[in-house]
Amino acid sequence: MTSESADKRRCPGCGAELQTEDPSRPGYVPAETLGEDGRAVCRRCFRMKHYNEFSSVAVDDDVFLQMLGRIAHTDCLVVHIVDIFDFEGSIIGGLRRFIGRNPMLVAVNKLDLLPKSVNPSRILHWVKRQAKENGLKAVDAVLISAKKNFGLDRLVETIARLRGSRDVYVVGATNTGKSTLINRLIRDYGDLEEELTVSRYPGTTLDIIRIPLDDGRFIYDTPGIVYPYRYTEIAPKRNLKVLLPEKTINPAVYQLRPEQTLFFAGFARFDFAEGDPQSFTCYVSNALRIHRTKLERADELYASQAGRLLAPPSPEEAAALPEWTVHRFTIRPGERKDVAISGLGWIRVNGLTGARVAVHLPKGVRVVLRDALI
Repeated sequence: MTSESADKRRCPGCGAELQTEDPSRPGYVPAETLGEDGRAVCRRCFRMKHYNEFSSVAVDDDVFLQMLGRIAHTDCLVVHIVDIFDFEGSIIGGLRRFIGRNPMLVAVNKLDLLPKSVNPSRILHWVKRQAKENGLKAVDAVLISAKKNFGLDRLVETIARLRGSRDVYVVGATNTGKSTLINRLIRDYGDLEEELTVSRYPGTTLDIIRIPLDDGRFIYDTPGIVYPYRYTEIAPKRNLKVLLPEKTINPAVYQLRPEQTLFFAGFARFDFAEGDPQSFTCYVSNALRIHRTKLERADELYASQAGRLLAPPSPEEAAALPEWTVHRFTIRPGERKDVAISGLGWIRVNGLTGARVAVHLPKGVRVVLRDALI
């Protein structure tokens, strides 16, 4: 089978190989809808696009790693898409061992989610510093918003400068906006009849998708890596519209005294355990309700109101999540820090007199103390 005919036998939305036998496997399409030329969109992508209906399929993590492993044996430019809303959670750990000596460009997506008052130059400086600390040896970094068409001209120019006549591999974790970005490139610079499937659900792309460029080279869209430590991977799917912001974040500032607590709906709890009275700024989805209470009442409140006052998730969904665990942090006087919860957002500690805080989350969800983004 030629590469062209092979491409025709794959779903243009998610990259899965088309098949008509098993509806539970990736790439299923009813035989009667399969065109004479072998082109079709799989049933999963069709329902996701037209009905916002998601169905999960089993794709082994080892398959993802094997796909990434191919990159080291090619001569290409690697574009690593990172989500500014979940920077640490969207970085692919150990990416260098998968891509070999190929150069890497970091494209930081979803800049439109940050307040308009932020200085892009300062954000870019922060990104480069944090990328280095997290082991990403990138030749350059670009801030973009694929949704708002910000920075795409700069990104395309940078890609053209760095790739020369090579192919481009686009990599990233789930929900970083890879498919949205590539669809912009397809419309402006590519040669493909169908666009990729885009949704808020993780794992939309299931196999490497080859996208022809005008110069005869290709962009390869790889499946999003699924990291279970991101809240978006364990939360009930219908709650993603609450967790994942779709509009510019409106920061919520709370003046707290010691031994006060903030609940982020029923998903997380933040305790200000010790320190001078000070303010904390919450950067989370505008749809996520925040409830303040006294620390001494926090356990009782969650026990009685999880899934009710503290919702979503529902009582049944909350009970199905892993047991909560506590993460404690100390911010020293003079430090400017964020407490970042992967997949949920971050809390900026505004006081410079120091503080002791604790974060309660389902076991396995990552939380880190980092230099303040804003």
